[in-house]
Amino acid sequence: MINPVFFDAAVFASLLVLLSLGLTLTYLTTKVPNFAHASFATLGVYMTLVASRVWEVNPYLALPVAFLLSGVVAVALYTFILKPLAKRGATDAIQMIATLAFDMVLIAGLNILADYLTETFRVKSREFTLRSFDLEFMDLPMIVTVAPIAVAIIGIALFLMLKKTKFGIAVRASTENPDLSGTVGINVNAVYTIAWMIAGGLAGVAGALMALWFLGDPNLGPLLIPSIFAASIAGGFTNIFGAVAGGLLVGLAEVLGTRFLAGELGSWLIAYRPLIPLIIIAVTLMFAPRGITGVNWSKIRSKIWR
Repeated sequence: MINPVFFDAAVFASLLVLLSLGLTLTYLTTKVPNFAHASFATLGVYMTLVASRVWEVNPYLALPVAFLLSGVVAVALYTFILKPLAKRGATDAIQMIATLAFDMVLIAGLNILADYLTETFRVKSREFTLRSFDLEFMDLPMIVTVAPIAVAIIGIALFLMLKKTKFGIAVRASTENPDLSGTVGINVNAVYTIAWMIAGGLAGVAGALMALWFLGDPNLGPLLIPSIFAASIAGGFTNIFGAVAGGLLVGLAEVLGTRFLAGELGSWLIAYRPLIPLIIIAVTLMFAPRGITGVNWSKIRSKIWR
């Protein structure tokens, strides 16, 4: 028998990779940390709730709807708030605060949606779980298999898109030098809009899958944001592929680390699980501010061998 904590770690790390990929992608375009990113995932959580309890269909059918809905909301944030602020010369700090304000509005809307679902459809919409609606595969909930496979497929697709397509070249050029990219005919605004659509959609997919394993709540976003930022910072905030390594590192460390410490020191320590991503952020910024992908590993290996 495999300890269930390893399933928790695998699912959480996989979904954290998707969230970290989206956050890193949005940071590459606007250079502004998006504090509303976790609430995009909460939209996905509620799409799975609606699909399972209101539409009474397979919860996995909520994935494309969650991708589209969260993607559209992300594009709205970029188009109607961040882009106009940037044109008016707003600093990165002001734009970051704008994402916080947008997040508050989004959380308020999610609370309204939760109340509507409860009053209209008599559905529990706060601190709910949808594990019983998941399918089984090899005597395990299907999410245990779907989450890692989804990360692998999306990761490979992003790699091929960024490295092998004209759009990927446009994305890399626009993020590295938007002014020069515009002069050579690249529609930088369109590239950024599509990037935000993809980033928000990935968060929505992560949230839709998360609903099948973790507790759902309108206020889930603020609980997830430290882990998402820790994953992106650990991987290198400007490295889209480092987000994969950062998500796996933080996700596994948070779940397995908490379980190990709780076993050694007592169950009281479980309440301090949010400290793990904060510690990872602090250690990364102190010793590897460019993330693990920015470390010269060959130099370190040569020093160790000598």
